[in-house]
Amino acid sequence: MAQTYKGSCITRPIVTGDAGRGDTPTLDVRHGRAMSQDQLVTKRTLDEPMTTARTEEAPGQRRDALLSRYGVLDGTVANRDLQALVGMAAQICVVPNAAINLITSTQQRQVATAGFEPSICLREDSMCAVVLERPEPVVVPNAAMDARFRDNPFVTGTLGHVRFYASAPLTTPEGVIIGRLCVFDTQPRTLTPEQEHALTVLADRIVDVLELRLRSRELEESLSELTAARDELRRSNELLSDFAGQVSHDLRSPLSAIMASAEMLGQRESVVEDPLATRLVGTTFRASTRMAGLIEEILTHARVGARLERTETELDDVLADVLTDLGPSIEHTRATVTAEQLPTLWADGAQLYSVLLNLVSNALKYTRPDSDPVVTVAARQHDDVWRITVQDNGSGIEEADRESIFQLFKRVATDVDGSGIGLATCKRIVEVHGGAIGVDPAPDGGSRFWFELPSAAPDEGS
Repeated sequence: MAQTYKGSCITRPIVTGDAGRGDTPTLDVRHGRAMSQDQLVTKRTLDEPMTTARTEEAPGQRRDALLSRYGVLDGTVANRDLQALVGMAAQICVVPNAAINLITSTQQRQVATAGFEPSICLREDSMCAVVLERPEPVVVPNAAMDARFRDNPFVTGTLGHVRFYASAPLTTPEGVIIGRLCVFDTQPRTLTPEQEHALTVLADRIVDVLELRLRSRELEESLSELTAARDELRRSNELLSDFAGQVSHDLRSPLSAIMASAEMLGQRESVVEDPLATRLVGTTFRASTRMAGLIEEILTHARVGARLERTETELDDVLADVLTDLGPSIEHTRATVTAEQLPTLWADGAQLYSVLLNLVSNALKYTRPDSDPVVTVAARQHDDVWRITVQDNGSGIEEADRESIFQLFKRVATDVDGSGIGLATCKRIVEVHGGAIGVDPAPDGGSRFWFELPSAAPDEGS
């Protein structure tokens, strides 16, 4: 008659009918009632102290923590891959039974088996727990003849009649053995060196599956957190844009009134005939005009990223618009602007116009007093990004300032008009597009500003 096992380790009964066969309920003689396996586990826990768990409390807690991370203690790990591996172990070793036994400080849990159904039992009834810390495979041709196992209930006949037993450790990358892959039979036998090696390899693959599941779950959690953070950032940008729009409106309304009053006041005969009054009115009007421009720049900076409208954008056309708008400045500074062919990108053309406008206008402003501006706009593709460069022959930027100039209100040269907002806005625009921006020294002096953008359209929802 074939031996049937409920697992390679089952709770030891007080009195049994046909022990180990699982076809007769366990009888508690003292109380005269049949008891389930769960009731036996509870009763034995109360009746008999577990000295093994106490002596290995610290290692057991560490092992429990790792098993909890893997999600195997609560049954959340899908067993299809593990089931395939344990089935291979039984076939390769030519035995009817195999199991993946994970050992906690108090129990043994089987997450996949071949030849019988998985079960949970007390650790002290486990054959695998006896050799848990052995880093090498254990092969026992006849457990009844081995001092470590001959009194085990699975060998004595109380729970079963195991004779052949072999196992390999399940060792985590941290070096902790969390259980063993075991194969067993009711007949004495042994393994060939090839079978023993295969058992070890399969044990390693089982740990790989657990690690893969863990890393996949962690990745999913990280992606979920990043998605939530991205959505919150997008919402915050929209709120910031709306707030900035309201504030700028509230500021521009009285400022427009001041500018209109100053303009009207400057036309009055009494002011025209008074040089001091004329100068004061003119100063008020110019200051108000500068303030209006500053408010517009702040509003533009705040709106970046709130409503990104990507389309197929030909940067050649964007640059052409920039050069047209800067035509008077180019003519006034007698600048030479050379434009190489630029790519077509999936981007917000209006915002990239602001980037190129800022970079080219800066190249026209920050010049050497003894030379006319020479500006070159070019593009190069490397890997999956396009790098757009705006190179000038100006005074250059000190190495210590090459990162800080992209901060809001940061200005390096104070002898040239500016607000310190333009480059900060460029940085926000480029980063919202998933790119980067920076500045390097040009080979022949001056600066080479660059920004990089993805060459392919982003995934939907980004």
